[in-house]
Amino acid sequence: MTAAKSAYPVPVEELLPQARQLVMQLGRTPSRNQLMAEFRIGAPKAREILDRLAEEHPAKAPNPAGLHVVTEPAPTETEPTETHENEPAEVESETADVEPVAESEPVSAEESEPVREVESEPITTAADPAKPAEESRPGPVAVWPVMLLALPAFVAIWSGWVGLGQLTGFGIVHPLPGIADGFAINTAITLPIGVETYAAYALRVWLSGQVPARARRFAKYSALGSLALGALGQIAFHLMKAAGMTSAPWLITAAVACLPVAVLGMGASLAHLIKDTNDHREVQR
Repeated sequence: MTAAKSAYPVPVEELLPQARQLVMQLGRTPSRNQLMAEFRIGAPKAREILDRLAEEHPAKAPNPAGLHVVTEPAPTETEPTETHENEPAEVESETADVEPVAESEPVSAEESEPVREVESEPITTAADPAKPAEESRPGPVAVWPVMLLALPAFVAIWSGWVGLGQLTGFGIVHPLPGIADGFAINTAITLPIGVETYAAYALRVWLSGQVPARARRFAKYSALGSLALGALGQIAFHLMKAAGMTSAPWLITAAVACLPVAVLGMGASLAHLIKDTNDHREVQR
């Protein structure tokens, strides 16, 4: 079943803005048939719209081909008067308002010309003569010289931390008494492993640029602090060794004894800052 149209015809005043917009789209005054097909109106109303458009813009409807519109005699039957009274239950369909076209209106040369399909040509990208065919990319920087430089530094740092640990009370302990009495370990090795390993790891996190801002900031300051602390430890050991001291002063002993705890706290904090990236972003939202 065809959808019913409103029983009240649309007046010309409401169709004029749409007709002006159609003129702007086509770049010319539309024909009567175009108005009838576009707005689904009859021939008298289409002629009235054309007359109103001609009065508003008399110079914007050029006719280079010299064609003219043949006017038809006024129809004997007038259109039904628009009233707002109660209409019968059955309403006219959408096509009831469109009157059959009695005669074909002259068509301009632009309308009669068939539309030609424009064949799309493949787009070719011209090669830039100023750009070389293959750009030479620099290769990765070799890492083995760094390992060669770090080896003597590792030996010196290891020996310095172990010697400082022995001067501050670190030495042989049995971590498993009653279970493995013969198992012993020298706790002095915990100093170079903890402090220097954390300094290298925090330095890597800081310079990687792949962590959040908070973790990167913490890694930066903790790495610099660990390197400075390591340098002070080496200075203290060599000064006491040169002075022939067999035990460190109590201030140095207290500071060295706190190093394992400090390294544990900084390492755990840095790990949490790296892992809690998503939670931190959700809190900021």
